[in-house]
Amino acid sequence: MSQVGDGDVRSEMSGNAGDVVQARDVSGCVHFHQQGHVVPRPSQLPGLHGYDATQPVSPLRALWGFLLALGIPRGELATDVDEAAAQFRSAVADRRLLIVLDNARRLGQVRPLLPGEGQCAVLVTSRDQMSGLVARDGARRVPLGPLQKRDAIDLLDRLTREERPADSPAALGELAMLCARLPLALRIAAEQALSHPVTPVEELVTDLRAQSARWRTLTIDDHAQWDEPAIARSVFAWSYQALPEAATALFRLLSLHPGPDFSHDAAAALAGQAAPGHALDILVGAHLLERPAVDRCQFHDLVRSYAVDQARGEDPPERRDDAMRRLLLWYLRSADAAQPLVNPKEARVSIEPALDGEPAPKTFGSYDEAVDWFDRERGNLMASVTAANEHGWHDIAWKLAVVLRAFHMRFSMVEDWLAASDTGLRSAEATGDLAAQGELLESMGMAYSQAHDLDRSEEYLARALQVRRQAQDQRGLALSLNSLGLLEVRRHHLSAARSVFEEALAIYAELNDETWLPVIRENLAEALIGLGNTRAAEALVLDALADLRRRGDIGSQGNALRLLSMVCRARDDLHRAREAAEEAVRLAVQQRHPGREGYWLLELGTVQQLSGELTDARDTFRRATDQLRRAGQKVREAQAWDLQGTVQHQMGNPDTAIELHRNAVEVFRAHAARWPLAVALHNLAQALSASGDRAAAHEAAAEAVTLLAEFNDPAAIAMTESLQQLG
Repeated sequence: MSQVGDGDVRSEMSGNAGDVVQARDVSGCVHFHQQGHVVPRPSQLPGLHGYDATQPVSPLRALWGFLLALGIPRGELATDVDEAAAQFRSAVADRRLLIVLDNARRLGQVRPLLPGEGQCAVLVTSRDQMSGLVARDGARRVPLGPLQKRDAIDLLDRLTREERPADSPAALGELAMLCARLPLALRIAAEQALSHPVTPVEELVTDLRAQSARWRTLTIDDHAQWDEPAIARSVFAWSYQALPEAATALFRLLSLHPGPDFSHDAAAALAGQAAPGHALDILVGAHLLERPAVDRCQFHDLVRSYAVDQARGEDPPERRDDAMRRLLLWYLRSADAAQPLVNPKEARVSIEPALDGEPAPKTFGSYDEAVDWFDRERGNLMASVTAANEHGWHDIAWKLAVVLRAFHMRFSMVEDWLAASDTGLRSAEATGDLAAQGELLESMGMAYSQAHDLDRSEEYLARALQVRRQAQDQRGLALSLNSLGLLEVRRHHLSAARSVFEEALAIYAELNDETWLPVIRENLAEALIGLGNTRAAEALVLDALADLRRRGDIGSQGNALRLLSMVCRARDDLHRAREAAEEAVRLAVQQRHPGREGYWLLELGTVQQLSGELTDARDTFRRATDQLRRAGQKVREAQAWDLQGTVQHQMGNPDTAIELHRNAVEVFRAHAARWPLAVALHNLAQALSASGDRAAAHEAAAEAVTLLAEFNDPAAIAMTESLQQLG
């Protein structure tokens, strides 16, 4: 994890389908189809799962799946649902797509996923009427009941004709009616017929009718009121009872899986055996499982419900619990194996290795392998945290929440981060484990800081400090102090930041922690620069930079170079400042990290502006704007607009400057970012005054002076004095 100010947390239905040629969804996933091909995407996009046993997918998580499928890099995903929706609409604006939203539960789940004006069409499937889509969005409702009798017979005939050519339409019609003319039930019935090729269809009908009687369903005719789920269960039971014992045992255990789909490895973990592939093939062949990808399976929600009932009826609680615990430990150990490749600076939790006979966790040979696995398993990992908490396996729940923090932090997945941390915290509190509580309280504080909810961030970080002091956890205490110091830097409360960084530095020095000492030196240096103590700051930055270069920590090196540039330009050494800022940007480009590149470009542009290179500065700030937008860092993107405005003012373009400053002010207000808001209002007042709009200039200046009164650093004092001179 990065602990410095580099953009990371411990530091930030309409239109025509046009040439769409195919849209098919058998997996509950969301698919994109274009002329002649499916848009490249991960092997499994998040399904909406509106009526599954699992939690419905949130709009933000679905949007992340869309954007990844459309080729948007993970590091560029917006973390706010409105911003992600805008990012999605922009990505599809010039495409001709059919978007299939399958198994939606509610209107609020669907509306953020609509592509807006353009040439995209949307198909939504749901058991809800979705009246709001019709009234507000111009959707056309197409009610879907069971197949017509003739169509149901045709489907059975088409599926069985080659192996059973002698079956009469009348007998197939009776079989279709016993299946309530439901497509899934018809396919299962067809598979049963194919499994008994010499048994007359009339005998199969008798068997199914007897099974239906056991489920107390009504006699089916064209005018009967059907209990469709019960009828479907009759067909499921008919197929289930014909399976070999190994397949039925696996079928029951798979129903315990808490997430929307599962890999073959997860199935093995549940079953407690190395390779259940043959049994999975049998279940897929019987249409009791679906296989949306080569190595993944999932249930239809009605089949899952039936499987859950069978597991409760046939497997004792201890067997079900053993299987579920095996699975959750497998997810925990696998995520722990991926963590050091994805975010190596994050602390590792203590996890007992798998015992003999327990399934071995996944292993990963590279960063890409680890991230691809996380992409596929994200929904299952989140569901596993909840399942562990609900089963009372609190050690698994809180440890998995801590491990997942490394992924959520790296990819700015704030919604998942907060949800997992909140559940993990409740489990940590249930155990009375103070160290675990400290980890999760700090995790909540970090997540809220990334979400720009600084007041709630402070609340959780303060609680983490209290718990860690109580537990006499010095290393954890220093971590919390660092997080709190970075929060104060975001608020521009520099004296408070200096105090907590100094306390953290003393602890790490006593612990002789070579990993954290240079990071804390950097963070303390940033506070000192803002307070005007550039001499002490430079010494800290140079010491930190030397250590970081020895260790090869590129991300922290880049931030140290940004700080070195700030020190040098404060001393009017613009040549040295430029060299440091340019090297920082080069490192960010090397890492392919748009957030860091954009943030460090702000420093380079400032050096260029002070050097009188206004065109270069303007272009650098524009490049920073693009990168920060790609990284989803809205507040820093607004800072880039504000800096562009100052350059436009100097270039004699007051109207452009005023527009840029006003746009920045709007964003800072929305995020309650008081220091950037004060700076932008100062700059807006200067531009308005230069344009001759004295009244508006005085209004902006008055608000800026009020805000600046809460800050006492040299920059705040200088801005206040300049605003007072406008009068």
